[in-house]
Amino acid sequence: MIDIFSNTNILLIFAIMWVLPWKGYALWLSARKGQKWWFIILLVINTLAILEIIYIFLIAKKRRVPKEDSDSLL
Repeated sequence: MIDIFSNTNILLIFAIMWVLPWKGYALWLSARKGQKWWFIILLVINTLAILEIIYIFLIAKKRRVPKEDSDSLL
């Protein structure tokens, strides 16, 4: 019988719970900013959220997208 709460399974569950929110937020940011290559890199490479955290706090902060005025669309 497989023990659901073995040390390996607990580490795997913790890793998934740690990585998923960081990866989701980093992918959302890169897609919103139109950074196709960052999106692909973040989607493919798994680094236990290290790359995602670097992207969120260093890369995404440097490249601010100016907001458009709603008046300019009229």
